[in-house]
Amino acid sequence: QVQLVESGGGLVQAGGSLRLSCAASRLTFSTYAMGWFRQAPGKEREFVAAISRSGGSTHYADSVKGRFTISRDNGKNTVYLRMNSLKPEDTARYYCAANRNSYTIVIVTTAPTYEYWGQGTQVTVSS
Repeated sequence: QVQLVESGGGLVQAGGSLRLSCAASRLTFSTYAMGWFRQAPGKEREFVAAISRSGGSTHYADSVKGRFTISRDNGKNTVYLRMNSLKPEDTARYYCAANRNSYTIVIVTTAPTYEYWGQGTQVTVSS
């Protein structure tokens, strides 16, 4: 059974940084594009960032561009999300997800195209 396990969330002050990790098991990690999504209470899940199978292509939501960086280590079956200059509006539960479809912006920004999801990790940014 495929598992995606997120870690690294927590409580941080505005302007601070966090690095989320997502460890994948029981899948051929390098054949999946990976994405990060987030969901705040009372809001829909939204796209944050995505990275292609090789790591050569990335895409970000406008709200996090320039502050967040997605990366992956195929040797460790892990995808990361470095979050800098955090804002209170970044508060949400963050989920990683795996996608075997072709890497296009339309596909990787759309949650239903992802095959596997983790349970999420909570990020809370205080003002």
